[in-house]
Amino acid sequence: MEKGNLEMILEDINGKFDLLLEGHAGLREEIRELGRKTDERFDLVDFKIDVLNQKIDGVATELQAHRADTEAHRGVYGVRED
Repeated sequence: MEKGNLEMILEDINGKFDLLLEGHAGLREEIRELGRKTDERFDLVDFKIDVLNQKIDGVATELQAHRADTEAHRGVYGVRED
């Protein structure tokens, strides 16, 4: 094989290898961006769950107070379960 042909083949291989590296770098950046977006969404879901838990705790506290008040007035108020 002549030296000129070998140089052309090596340049072609280098060019293809550079394209492969560029594609890999692009994929890596897309994966990082997807990870960032996923983290943000999970943080938002965690926040919403915390807010919901606080609301549920508040309702439970109010229900407990209401039940205690109702039971304290058992003779005055009637609670029926149908």
